[in-house]
Amino acid sequence: MRAPSPVTPKRVDGPPVRIGALVPLTRPGWTEAGRHLLAGLELAVSEANAAGGVLGQPLELVVRDTAADPQRAAAAVDELADLGVAALAGEYHSVVARTAAIRADALGLPFLCSSAVLDTLTDRPTQWVARLSPPQSRGWGICADFLLGAGHSRIAVAAEPSVYWAAGTRILRDHLAAHGGTVVELDPRELPPAALCDELVESRATALLLLAGHPEPAVPIVRAVRRDERLAGTLIGAPAGQPELAGWAELLGEDGAAVPFLRYLPEHLGPLGTRVEAALGERLGGAPSFVAFEGYDTVNVLAEVLRSHGAKDRAHTAGSWSRVAVEGTRGTIRFSRTPGIDVWQWVWAPVQVVDRDPAEPGRFRVLHSG
Repeated sequence: MRAPSPVTPKRVDGPPVRIGALVPLTRPGWTEAGRHLLAGLELAVSEANAAGGVLGQPLELVVRDTAADPQRAAAAVDELADLGVAALAGEYHSVVARTAAIRADALGLPFLCSSAVLDTLTDRPTQWVARLSPPQSRGWGICADFLLGAGHSRIAVAAEPSVYWAAGTRILRDHLAAHGGTVVELDPRELPPAALCDELVESRATALLLLAGHPEPAVPIVRAVRRDERLAGTLIGAPAGQPELAGWAELLGEDGAAVPFLRYLPEHLGPLGTRVEAALGERLGGAPSFVAFEGYDTVNVLAEVLRSHGAKDRAHTAGSWSRVAVEGTRGTIRFSRTPGIDVWQWVWAPVQVVDRDPAEPGRFRVLHSG
């Protein structure tokens, strides 16, 4: 199975094949990530319809705003299932995606999760859910390898309370401990930025990881650390990818450079990725993030599955994950069962540790690949 390429538009008619899309479009969701995710989803739908849709029927995206609210997402899944969507796509926030995945599993609704990385996306093994992004244990383990390789074995984390941040802290602690490293936890709810800097000095950590929301409290913490002469040699990192999007650079300028983060792109895009990158750039008015590519690849995969196996039988759709072999923007997408992961997983999604170049903050430097 291969991805559609730009072709002379073909006629599509008949009732649409609907795909429900879960996207954070309003606060407190990370709306910039949501905008990129939606751009990728919409571009892929447009191209799929230009190539003839699904067996001559048009694809239609039915979008619901999750606003980073798990309960709102659960209600959206119920609504979309009642509307008769063939499958669900999307979501960026891991905790929200987990709620949506559990509900989709309960309803028997195929869900291809675009961007959330939490390992425990469901409470039990399920045939209904598949995922494109790498599990958190893999990506954050690669981040820990980078830190150790750069000489950082005593790491502080500014961590807000959530299942996602707690899981990330545990992954980092376990990975570092195996190599003689340690993790010191700092609570940004209890410590204003200046006090957090004092605690960071006291901890003797050589790196601080921001396991916290953007722009608050991440941006004030970065500014405070950058301005504290005692912390001049401290590395600031953001594994969840906050520096990827333009809003980070707009708020922080030079202070936002040299902050390593994870993104899920190969070092060099192939022909499909290059073409999609240009098309997404036109839609977004700027460089697309990895989240936009994830959105495109999600619909790309679902469209091919629905073309090959039909759109009327949800169980048949969910039963097709193991047979997927679709050329995506970042490599060939295949799903398999991975130990410790209860959903169908694309195992080989590329993982990079990158940062913004201090000499040119609009340019990214690849520091480490996994």
